[in-house]
Amino acid sequence: MLGLGTLLPWNFFMTATMYFTSRLADPLSEANFSVNATEEESRSVLQAKFNNVMTLCAMVPLLVFTCLNSVLHQRIPQKIRIAGSLTAILLVFLLTAILVKVDLDPLPFFIITMIKIICINSFGAVLQGSLFGMAGLLPASYTTPIMSGQGLAGTFAAFAMICAIASGSAMHDSAFGYFITACVVISLAIASYAVLPRLAFFQYYQESQQSKPAEDEENKMDLLKKDERKKSAGDDNKQAPSILAIFKKIWVMAFSVCFAFTITIGTFPAVTVDVKSTIADGGKWELYFIPVSCFLLFNVFDWLGRSLTAVCMWPGKDSKLLPGLLVARVIFVPLFMLCNVQPRHNLPVYFSHDGWFIAFMILFAFSNGYLASLCMCFGPNIMADTAGFGGRTVYCPV
Repeated sequence: MLGLGTLLPWNFFMTATMYFTSRLADPLSEANFSVNATEEESRSVLQAKFNNVMTLCAMVPLLVFTCLNSVLHQRIPQKIRIAGSLTAILLVFLLTAILVKVDLDPLPFFIITMIKIICINSFGAVLQGSLFGMAGLLPASYTTPIMSGQGLAGTFAAFAMICAIASGSAMHDSAFGYFITACVVISLAIASYAVLPRLAFFQYYQESQQSKPAEDEENKMDLLKKDERKKSAGDDNKQAPSILAIFKKIWVMAFSVCFAFTITIGTFPAVTVDVKSTIADGGKWELYFIPVSCFLLFNVFDWLGRSLTAVCMWPGKDSKLLPGLLVARVIFVPLFMLCNVQPRHNLPVYFSHDGWFIAFMILFAFSNGYLASLCMCFGPNIMADTAGFGGRTVYCPV
């Protein structure tokens, strides 16, 4: 449930691009719109720039606050970081639902939307980093449910949007119900975190982690008589490893995770959302093409890839094949660009049929979920003595 709550905010905003762009239409341009005008000519400047600016406003604060979370995690208690972030995200969604019923000009609506995206990704970065740090204290098998929950977040958001479209309600009414649904799920995530400390398995691993310093102190007292200075220095290094020392051990996993999400975020949804169906011919499939073929398919197969790591963890953490497979995913960038992305000016369309786009999306999503989840499972366990901090550090490049 907590994994679901971490990526649900971003996925709900990302999947609702149809609603946001409809609010950014220029009334003057719509009044002067002619039948012969092309789609590119009919779009306002804000509509044309929305996806790219949205991605930028999401990724920059995500990077900044994830790095801050890795450095300042000891200064802010875990409960405040997780519960506070979830509460702030809930307030942003409540504001978004309220603004559905408020008429705003395109420019103020655009600015407010981008501020909200910055807020949810800033708090989301703190939330995710803290959650993976907490998962690093547990066995590797507990990281997989978090990754699966994150994959399920996108599936849930896409399914909610499809249901909103299928309801036949007006865009504003559908969007209101859509964002209220997000508020309910975030509230459930807050309740889940409140229950977590009371679970026996979590208490066991938390107490085990807290008892390690006491055990180390007891052993140190026995060994001080033999070699006080040497052992004392060794214990200090063991208890307080530097960020650089940790990063030297997990840099391959950190780079792999960073590269995986760079390819994914650089392509989805900024490029894929502009692919147009060539077989819809004005039918209902044209309305459902992007919600189903882009958002739903990506999130379903991303979730399947994440979930597969619960039963299969190939290749191993020391294999060179894992980073190699992640680097090979760069091939999806030109493949999607050669699909029927509109508008376009220079590149030809080589993969015009909808089937090509769907096949590429399935492979793209499954490889992202499976390979990134492997890295997130392996990273914290490379440094067993500092698993919680390792979990935060390996998440930092995401």
